[in-house]
Amino acid sequence: MLDREGFRPNVGIILLNQRNQVFWGKRIRSHSWQFPQGGIDRGETPEQAMYRELHEEVGLMPEHVNIVARTRDWLRYEVPDRFIRRDARGHYKGQKQIWYLLRLVAQDWNLNLRATSHPEFDAWRWHDYWVPLDVVVEFKRGVYEMALTELARYLPKNEHRNRYLRGAGRSRSQDDANNLMPLMTQSPPGMELPPGGMFDPDPQFDLRSSGSKPS
Repeated sequence: MLDREGFRPNVGIILLNQRNQVFWGKRIRSHSWQFPQGGIDRGETPEQAMYRELHEEVGLMPEHVNIVARTRDWLRYEVPDRFIRRDARGHYKGQKQIWYLLRLVAQDWNLNLRATSHPEFDAWRWHDYWVPLDVVVEFKRGVYEMALTELARYLPKNEHRNRYLRGAGRSRSQDDANNLMPLMTQSPPGMELPPGGMFDPDPQFDLRSSGSKPS
């Protein structure tokens, strides 16, 4: 379902925990990270699509979250031709999104990356609100910045700081990164991971590739 300009209606989800950290998911079989998102089906409202995508991608039900806010209008991004199916080129241009800021009111173990037979993520973690945009596929970065900036006003005042980590203000050797990679299948002390959940101590170590098809 495309609008007259070739944009597909879509929803994006920024999910907060009680520490105002956000759910940060690694795209399955890729090294790019993103928030949950997905298309709005014909006949759905953006809110209905948001709840459906929330369950399909991270296993949560409406009773597990509270809606804090949403963007006032559509935020758009264009998709490069190389990510578009050949038969859709010339018709499909990109996504227009309504973004929702949600508060998780349930326990972490309710999160489940394997809620459906077609998972979008194969790893996840809680991350500070101002996520590192360098690990997001390049053509989505602008809309992420717009969504995070618009919705930041609804955070507690001490969290309302723009701290994007572009290019990572610190550097570590590849050996350091490789030494930490095994932790992705282990939970940190005192934390029990939910079904399908994985822990990565720093998503910036996964900067080797950002190529993935948009959802």
